[in-house]
Amino acid sequence: MGDGLLAIIKTRAVIIKTQDIKENDKIVWLFTEELGKISTIAKGAKRSKNKLFSTVLQFSYGEYVLYRGKNMYAINEGNLIDSFQDLLNDLNTLTYASYLCELIDIALNDEEKDKRLFIDLVSALYLMKNQAVDIETLSRAFELKILKATGYEINFENCAICGKKINTSDYLSIQYLGGICSECHKTNGIPIRYSTFNALKYISKISLEKVYRVNLSIEVKQELYKITSMIISQSYFRKPKSLDTLNNLINFK
Repeated sequence: MGDGLLAIIKTRAVIIKTQDIKENDKIVWLFTEELGKISTIAKGAKRSKNKLFSTVLQFSYGEYVLYRGKNMYAINEGNLIDSFQDLLNDLNTLTYASYLCELIDIALNDEEKDKRLFIDLVSALYLMKNQAVDIETLSRAFELKILKATGYEINFENCAICGKKINTSDYLSIQYLGGICSECHKTNGIPIRYSTFNALKYISKISLEKVYRVNLSIEVKQELYKITSMIISQSYFRKPKSLDTLNNLINFK
């Protein structure tokens, strides 16, 4: 998209949120494969007969032709690959899918590219749609992927306080993002089960497509959720609103 050329690009993208403006238009936030997270305008997309209407619904995944104007992108054309509108029919999948999209919106800066994270989001939506994995475990795995991608990876190999090599731990430092060895025990950390630490370590290393192999107890799920939500709350400029809905939905408060 250099000088003298039409600023047009074709890219795959997921609709992470929308906002109605004016009488018939929408602002649409896309997480794209080529450009990262961007905001666009979809002219006339509120009208049911408009060619863009069905392609800019939340969660929709497709190939989009974008034009870059002076101030923002505009969507010229969209071709759906999967609308993922089935996710709206169940409160569970609606809430979790909304949460993952909100995490993308919160964690990434505008036009911050991450093709691996894009693939992970698409994979997570397909796994939810097909009910192929435990949705809570999938969400924890996605959280760990996005934390790693944005510089907040948990250190499972070395003590977060002294740097000593560790294999497992029953204390985790939220501040320093890592396990704590026995010598630094209870220093700047929260107690967790060994099984929770080991689950975090394992989930952080596997692809989302392999999450179906993980079978966790309710107690471990609760601790995982507590840990990742604390890290997410301290790491980004705002807390996900859907997290409160999630709290009520899965009764983890």
